Amino acid sequence: MSAPDHSLAGRTVIAIFAHPDDESLACGGTLARLADAGAKVVLICASRGRRGSVSDPALVADGDLGAVRTAELLEAANILGLDEVIVLDHPDGNLRWADVPEFNDEIVAALRKYRPDAVITFAEDGLYWHFDHVAVHERTRTAVSALGEDAPALYYVTMPRGVMRSVVEAAAASGGVPADAAFWGIGPDAFGTGARRASFTVDVRNWVPRKMAALLSHRTQMGRNNPLSWLGEADARRLLGVELFRRARPHSGQSFLEAFGEPVVRPSSRTQT
Repeated sequence: MSAPDHSLAGRTVIAIFAHPDDESLACGGTLARLADAGAKVVLICASRGRRGSVSDPALVADGDLGAVRTAELLEAANILGLDEVIVLDHPDGNLRWADVPEFNDEIVAALRKYRPDAVITFAEDGLYWHFDHVAVHERTRTAVSALGEDAPALYYVTMPRGVMRSVVEAAAASGGVPADAAFWGIGPDAFGTGARRASFTVDVRNWVPRKMAALLSHRTQMGRNNPLSWLGEADARRLLGVELFRRARPHSGQSFLEAFGEPVVRPSSRTQT
């Protein structure tokens, strides 16, 4: 067991993502760890995820997937210990082109209202180059930059290359899914491909059970065909127990999240003799 984190009472973190379930998949462990340390964690979700998959039509009996996914998000946020959830209603699937000034203004307004010590969002790759995720990265970067010297520290989260392939292999070994299973129609090798190298990692092994419970609360997205639904606790801790981050450059705000992490050791460029 890791030592208890130092208190973050009075500190605030804003996490900004595109759809319900992004928060849990990208960095649910870190958000839970920050909340447990006493930080006020606010989640901004850009859309209600109306164009998402539906694992079981019975879960959306009235046809309003956005309302169901919003309820799932609130349940996940409660599991993670988040303080507030702000669900915006920008068009799912079109975040990069629609409502750009409005979305930017909403992020800036939230930053000015909550005055966070840190902001967490997608890196440039959006986990797997989803245009909505890339859009949230772009909007958040622009909004934080607009605050100049008053800007909080900005952190980008990404995924280790190959980890989702390992999730599929573990799920297939349990007999839950075939070896060629995908995530929401996305091949496992898309995750982390082309992502810039993280600068530090956060150990969330002790928070993985809550990360998984939050993920599984997104029932419309986590049906029996999703490999994550078949991941046992030991495999989940092994594969999802580390979350990757990089500080935005140029640096703004004071260092914050680094205190919870370990630096990524870069391989030496010198030839060993």
